[in-house]
Amino acid sequence: MRAYDRLYLFWGDSMKKIVVIDGQGGKIGSLLVSRLKAQAGQAEIYAIGTNSIATSAMLKAGADYGATGENPVVVNCRIADVIVGPVGIVVADSLVGEITPAMAVAVGQSGAQKVLLPVNRCNNYIVGARDLSISDLIEAAIAYIKGLDK
Repeated sequence: MRAYDRLYLFWGDSMKKIVVIDGQGGKIGSLLVSRLKAQAGQAEIYAIGTNSIATSAMLKAGADYGATGENPVVVNCRIADVIVGPVGIVVADSLVGEITPAMAVAVGQSGAQKVLLPVNRCNNYIVGARDLSISDLIEAAIAYIKGLDK
């Protein structure tokens, strides 16, 4: 079964796995986690940080599970229904070098629906992306994820 086939009951009674990946201080990830927990129904939220500070911030925000480092990114991308994070999670050496090539490949090759926030930092510039605040980007990501079940 492909990832998009599994999403039709995303906001219903069925448990779905949302993997939030973030690095550095975990600000984007923690905001995503707290808003997803408030709106995601029965979904399980996995906080996967590229460092322990990011993981800790996402766990404090309410993630159900957390892990740190390259192997947790690789393992959880295999079984995620949705992967969400800044666009840098698909670019090797992004997030000030915290995204390893193996992490970027794991996210890119995952069958999960990927929801990437167009953060124009760390030598990544998304042409055509509006310059929105992190809060606005997160609201747009949550709205998109909620629409996956329709």
